[in-house]
Amino acid sequence: MSSPAVPTKIAAIVLAAGQGLRAGAPVPKQFAPHLGKPLMRHSVEAFAHAGISPILVATRSDLHAAAQDALAGIEGVTLVSGGAMRQDSVRAALERLASDAPDLVLIHDAARPGLTTAVILRLIDALSSAPGAIPVLPVVDSLFRENEGTVPRNGLHRVQTPQAFRFPEILAAHREWKGPAAAGDDAEVARRAGLEVALVEGDEALRKVTFAGDLQPSAVTKAVHPRTGTGFDVHRLVAGEELWLCGVRIDHDRGLSGHSDADVALHALTDAVLGAAACGDIGEHFPPTDQRWLGASSDRFLAHAVALAAKSGYAIGNVDVTIICEAPKIGPYRAQMRARIADILDVDIDAVSVKATTTERLGFSGRGEGIAVQASATVVPIVP
Repeated sequence: MSSPAVPTKIAAIVLAAGQGLRAGAPVPKQFAPHLGKPLMRHSVEAFAHAGISPILVATRSDLHAAAQDALAGIEGVTLVSGGAMRQDSVRAALERLASDAPDLVLIHDAARPGLTTAVILRLIDALSSAPGAIPVLPVVDSLFRENEGTVPRNGLHRVQTPQAFRFPEILAAHREWKGPAAAGDDAEVARRAGLEVALVEGDEALRKVTFAGDLQPSAVTKAVHPRTGTGFDVHRLVAGEELWLCGVRIDHDRGLSGHSDADVALHALTDAVLGAAACGDIGEHFPPTDQRWLGASSDRFLAHAVALAAKSGYAIGNVDVTIICEAPKIGPYRAQMRARIADILDVDIDAVSVKATTTERLGFSGRGEGIAVQASATVVPIVP
């Protein structure tokens, strides 16, 4: 079988039309709070962060307003009215895409919030040699069929989503499907149409939220861990500029040069928070070519990074900042710096560390030409 041309367009379908009654929530499962945001938002954000667009979300027509609220601020999202059964919803979304067909499509259940870019990339890569691909995990427990005994695990896999396909093939397979709308997933529809479905490594974090207990913090502890990011920045010391470090103005004969207020410490810390939440870097969100940020106070950058982390389901755990310079002396300002950072991050001051060191008069910082800062930030999952 020949490989397809390099895809130029990849779409995603997120299925969120079910009632989710077994989850025991007062709202349909896909809208239940999970790690600080609606369950369905996790999957849609994962596709958006991976650069996939458009993202079609199939949900009941009477839930469109609620879905718009749950997904507010995410670009490239289109709502589609889902059907009574899974295949109905998939077919409706595929037909919506057909007028401007993508090369590839990933079909995912909103009830699997732990989607990662790594799984997405493995699926896309597998489609270079097969028309379909699904993530799977090994069956590790013994299987027992009632009245028959133990069932061999050889050849058995736990199937997850998203399931990925070359778009023309899966659209044709769904159009040709003659079985019941509730029978099997998209891989089964593809297989019965004679399409090869490759298996790629799944992820334990992709476990499906099914019962009420699955929405409790203890149920996701193993799947969602604290994350750490690092940041590093350098700015030149020049005459005629104010010197800002960690949001504190310092009396000095020179200040730092930059497009904003050049607070090199807050810049490094902003990158650390963005890195921990996998939300890009400071240059992506606040490019130095944008005149809006000319002379801007850098606390705005750090506050924005914290907000992005929160949207991704994470809160600040602790941060550590190391300022590298010969002068000025940081010690007299350390307590004020810690307090200012704690205020911006909205955390207790005990979660903020500010240190200083020199390079023994070596390099640009040793010669007093500039100041360098390295920072780290640990973020922790927000739990209901």
